Amino acid sequence: MDKKSNGKICENRQSEDLESGKDIASEDSSRANATHRRSLKTRPVRVLVRRLLVMTTIAIVLVALSAVVCIFLGWKSLIQLILVAVVAYVAAGKWKWFYVALMTAPRDIKALYKYIRLLIQIKSWQRKNLTLADIFRHNVQKHPHKTCILFEDQEWNFAQVEEFSNKVANVFKSHGYKRGDVVALLLENRPEFIGLWLGLTKIGVIVPLINTNQRLDSLVHSITIARSQALIFGNDFTGAINDIFEKIESKVSLYQFVTEGKFSEDQKFRDLNQLLSEAAITPPANSEKAEHHDRLVYIYTSGTTGLPKAAVISNSRYIFIAAAIHWLAGFKSSDTFYVPLPLYHTAGGCMSVGQMLIYGATIVIRKKFSASAYFLECAKYKCTIGHYIGEMCRYILAVQPKPTDTQHHLRMIYGNGLRPQIWVQFIERFNIPKVSEFYGATEGNANIVNVDNTVGSIGFISRIIPAVYPISIIKVDPQTGEPIRDARGLCIPCKPNEPGVFIGKIIPNNPSRAFLGYVDEEASKKKVVCDVFRKGDKAFLSGDIIVADEFGNLFFKDRTGDTYRWKGENVSTSEVEAVLSNVISYKDVVVYGVEIRGQEGRAGMAAIYDPDGTLKLTYLAEGTKKALPFYARPIFVRILKKLDMTGTYKLKKNDLQREGFDVTKISDDVYYLDATGAYTLVTPDIYEKINNGIIRV
Repeated sequence: MDKKSNGKICENRQSEDLESGKDIASEDSSRANATHRRSLKTRPVRVLVRRLLVMTTIAIVLVALSAVVCIFLGWKSLIQLILVAVVAYVAAGKWKWFYVALMTAPRDIKALYKYIRLLIQIKSWQRKNLTLADIFRHNVQKHPHKTCILFEDQEWNFAQVEEFSNKVANVFKSHGYKRGDVVALLLENRPEFIGLWLGLTKIGVIVPLINTNQRLDSLVHSITIARSQALIFGNDFTGAINDIFEKIESKVSLYQFVTEGKFSEDQKFRDLNQLLSEAAITPPANSEKAEHHDRLVYIYTSGTTGLPKAAVISNSRYIFIAAAIHWLAGFKSSDTFYVPLPLYHTAGGCMSVGQMLIYGATIVIRKKFSASAYFLECAKYKCTIGHYIGEMCRYILAVQPKPTDTQHHLRMIYGNGLRPQIWVQFIERFNIPKVSEFYGATEGNANIVNVDNTVGSIGFISRIIPAVYPISIIKVDPQTGEPIRDARGLCIPCKPNEPGVFIGKIIPNNPSRAFLGYVDEEASKKKVVCDVFRKGDKAFLSGDIIVADEFGNLFFKDRTGDTYRWKGENVSTSEVEAVLSNVISYKDVVVYGVEIRGQEGRAGMAAIYDPDGTLKLTYLAEGTKKALPFYARPIFVRILKKLDMTGTYKLKKNDLQREGFDVTKISDDVYYLDATGAYTLVTPDIYEKINNGIIRV
């Protein structure tokens, strides 16, 4: 069975799943389908019970045999027999499992204990049908005057956030908005951002959290793909809204929230500040209460590979994400979190804000990230947990060292994107006791955490009890990302130290295993792989190349599709970027493969942000020669004078890759690695000679 046929089968199955239940012809077939669904739902439980029975039976038999030997031959003979059995087992090559189990047992047992406590808490909230707003209200009642948000010179307590969000709920309820309606939010980081979307969710309204960097077509796309009926925007974005006003559907109501200055008096906009000043601070009287599994917010993907997609986050999903990192990383309700991240993304807006909403912690937010201010503000606000994402740690490390680097109260930093190449240097310079690196996609169900401070690790898979958390790594084509299948048409699991794509088994109605996907159902289908380890099962396909060592520690390698092939070898763009970053003193760099006419594969190209012209190409050539194999060294280097980044501090590479090294279409200087090992300027004449094979690279 080839990849295309497998993909077609999977797509057909997903289409059938989406349409299931619509054309049931009789009561008998409905009952049969329900029975089948119950059977699928209870299958994991039945398998576990069967395994436990088998293990119990084996244990009873072994104990009985041991008793017989001990009674008739004596305890010394029993010990000798056990030793012989162990030696025989080891001789058969099975000793390694015992060694791995012994080394990883403390990590696995600690994580299992925390995971069980997490599930108990999640099940309790689910059983009570609590929403995020319900849990927050409990914290308000518990400590109304405790500080929950620190922002510049503002200090908000739990009671103030509750009252502000109640006002929001009452305003929009009076305007006719109800459970299931969609009101988008475009606002910079500030306390009101949290209060606005929290208030809307109190009446069951779904809130798309729009990336504040979006403009024109991408902004129109973000508003319309979510089917927004209204938009709340800060007055800083009035110009951006006016630019797209004609393209937004006429039924989208526009509410302007003034953060500084005065209301614009534009007849197109409603004055939300005025409406809020007149609203009641009491909770709204809901005729139809929101539920635990209702949709809460839409969070958009970063858009590194095209237009952003709106990922669905339900109440249960939001709660699980925040609760999971709380338990597994070891957070406390008494912690103060430093959060210089965009609140419209999962990391800042869910993981850190969730610690305040769910567990009553305090968060410190700021409008924009500042590398030089990171540790100064951590010290100023007496933060105990620091949050990072993407390339933040590299930017902070590039700041000139100063005595205040270690004068903070941090007991831990957490986030994702701390590269292994700078990990040790970062924690030693800034005296960081613990790093909880996590991994997970906004829309995904395969989320993991580094629980034991292993350098460079993003989490782990248990080698002793892997079935507890059903995630896996499967073999794929590194360039296309298509799963490689065996003769039965099933996916092939990777062995230790073998790279593959990270997947998470899909179990509907389980917040830790469900895949809610995107608002766009067609985009959702592309993230699901069918017939994984048995016919009919499904998993979320992360698209990330991960490798697990023999102890189950996981390490990020690359994105599928970002890997390219050159000189017969696969090249990981992520690994090359990490090496180049160190060589060029932590400047922004993105690596990708470009086509050369008539040559097989793709040549490596690095785009480096160097607005001041301080990059030394001779040093770059020497550094890459020492640190990288010949096939991984960038053949082309593009010097960027301006930067186009996502909200999670990642360079956008699609446009760069499309433009390649064609100097007739781009104004930036481009260099190529010549026969002497030096980088030489590409002119239009040299460009043609490279493409015609006159100059070989």
